[in-house]
Amino acid sequence: MEKIVILTGAGISAESGLGTFRDQGGLWAQYRIEDVATPEAFARDPALVQGFYNARRTQAAAARPNAAHQALARLQRNRPAEVTIVTQNVDSLHEAGGARDVLHMHGRLDKALCAACGYRWEAPLEMQVAEPCPDCRSPSARPDVVWFGEMPYHMPEIYDHLASATIFAAIGTSGQVYPAAAFVHEAAAAGARTIEMNLEPSAGVSSFDETLPGMATETVPRWVEGLLARRTT
Repeated sequence: MEKIVILTGAGISAESGLGTFRDQGGLWAQYRIEDVATPEAFARDPALVQGFYNARRTQAAAARPNAAHQALARLQRNRPAEVTIVTQNVDSLHEAGGARDVLHMHGRLDKALCAACGYRWEAPLEMQVAEPCPDCRSPSARPDVVWFGEMPYHMPEIYDHLASATIFAAIGTSGQVYPAAAFVHEAAAAGARTIEMNLEPSAGVSSFDETLPGMATETVPRWVEGLLARRTT
């Protein structure tokens, strides 16, 4: 049975106004990763870290899904195959665009996590320092995002999907962040046809069978319509 596994990165959300890691003048350009995106940074200066993620959460809440997000949701609805979306993004634009059961390997900005007991809940737009956990009341609330040095979420499930993929597509990814950068090799080893859709070739472009350069809002809908058309002819 056909199975499509799709990995998305910052490039798919950039056209909705959410900056990538490397955008000049964006949020990430104003901070060092070591100061806002590690467990050590949160322990050292929780106010700085909470403020940084509050700003990102506000930005993400104002963003709207674009044609690429909507096309992938359409593929899930209309393709008579299993379509699994794995994202490195911490926004919820896939869900807003209609996708279901998205695997957020780096967590979500709209969720909060208790560092003491592991309880998760809907994050307020502005999280406070020492905000109490609704479950255990410990003042240990943090953004439910995976920081550098932490294990990404859903990895066993993701590897199971890759091992049975017949098509693997990477969209808007740099090909530099592991373990996601190695997903193409996992899928190829399972016999999947692999395709990259990126504004510019990624660091791992040579590992793909096919590349579709260009903006995600153009390449992804075209790719999806091609898949749907082939299935109905």
